Amino acid sequence: MNLIQRFLPLLLFLGISTLAKSCTPKDEDGTPNEPITEIKFTTKTEKLTVKVDTLYSAFQNPWGMTWIGDGKMLVTERKGEILIFKDDKYTGQKVQGLPAVYANGQAGLLDITVHPDFAQNGWIYIAYAKPVPGGGATTVARFKLNGNTVASFEDLIVTTPAWNGGTHYGSRIVFDNQKFLYFTNGERGSQNNAQNLTNSHGKVHRIHDDGRIPADNPFVNTANAVPSIWTYGNRNPQGMIYDQANNRIWSVEHGPKGGDELNLIEKGKNYGWPVITYGQNYNGTPITNITEKEGMEQPVKYWVPSIATCGMTLVTSDKYPAWKGNILVAALAGTHISRVEMNGTKATGEEKLLPGIGRVRQVSQSPDGFIYAITEGTGLLIKLLPAS
Repeated sequence: MNLIQRFLPLLLFLGISTLAKSCTPKDEDGTPNEPITEIKFTTKTEKLTVKVDTLYSAFQNPWGMTWIGDGKMLVTERKGEILIFKDDKYTGQKVQGLPAVYANGQAGLLDITVHPDFAQNGWIYIAYAKPVPGGGATTVARFKLNGNTVASFEDLIVTTPAWNGGTHYGSRIVFDNQKFLYFTNGERGSQNNAQNLTNSHGKVHRIHDDGRIPADNPFVNTANAVPSIWTYGNRNPQGMIYDQANNRIWSVEHGPKGGDELNLIEKGKNYGWPVITYGQNYNGTPITNITEKEGMEQPVKYWVPSIATCGMTLVTSDKYPAWKGNILVAALAGTHISRVEMNGTKATGEEKLLPGIGRVRQVSQSPDGFIYAITEGTGLLIKLLPAS
C-alpha cells in the first residue's frame, strides 16, 4: 500500500496532511522514501485557507533551498548534493563538481543562497562542513555555475577549531541591505564554546561578500577574539532571516530539552548559552538555575517543550495577506510549521500549520512570493498556495 492509499481517508476527512512516518528524533542519514506520485489538498488555518501541493517526495536529508532565475530552484542534501528543479519539477539533474563534505551526523552540506546581485555576478553561496585535519569545520564558500557544473569555487571563511564529531554545525546564511553576509555556527555540543570569543563556535558571524572581515565588527580589536564574530552565546542556530524593510536579523536556535529560542540578532550581544536557558539537560537535570542575567539577551519567544526549530522565513508576500509580517519557523521534532505573529519585535501569537507533515527542515518564500517547505522523514518539497 502506498502513502496516498494509506492516508487518503484522513486527507479527505480532515483536510490536512498526516504524512509523517515514524522517524528518529536525531539528525541521522535516512533512506529514500516511498515515492508519492501526487498529493494536493486544501487546509483551513486560523486566518487563511491554503492549498498544499507536493512537488517532490524523495529527499533524504534536505537542508537549504534558493532560486537562481529562469524558473530554477536549487535544494541541498546534507550528504553533499544539490538537486536542480525547474518550474516546480525535479529535472533529474544535480550540480556537478561540488567539494567533498564532512558528512557526520548533523554535519554536511547545509545552507544555500544567492548574492543580492546574483543576476549581475552569478555568485551562489553555501555553508558546509569542510573536511579538515581533526574533523570538520563549518565553512562558507561561493561558486558560479557553468551549466550544471561548479566554476570559480572558493572558500571564504573556515571556522575554528576543527571538530571531530557531528553535533551542532549550524548553519544558515543571509545578506543584509549593505550586502554583508551573516552565517550561524553551532557550539558543537560543547557548551562553553558559546561564551569563548577565541573560537568560532556558538556564534553568529559577519563577513564581506568576498570573505573579508568588516572593520566595524564588534570584536575586531578584542585580543585573541575571532574577528568575524557578530554575536555569541548562541547554542545551535539553524534558522536565520533578514527583514529588509526594518533592517533586522531574526534567528531561531535549538535549546536542549526545552528552551528553543527566537532571537533578534544585534551587534555584539550575548545570547546567554549556557549561562541562562529555559531548557534542561536531556536527562532532566538542570543546566543552570537562572533564566536571566544582566548583559545577556532574553529571547523574543521560547518554546517549552522544544519543537526543534530549524529554517525560517518572514512573510512579505501579498499572496498571503493574513500572514503578512508573520515569521514561519520550521519544526523538526514538532513536524509542523510554526506561524509566529509579530508586532514589531514582539511575538504576540502562534499557530501550528500542517501538523504531521514531517520533520520540517526549511521554509522559504520564493522571489515570486510563494511559500515552500522541505521535510525529512517524509522527504517532501511542498508549495503553499492561497486558496481562491
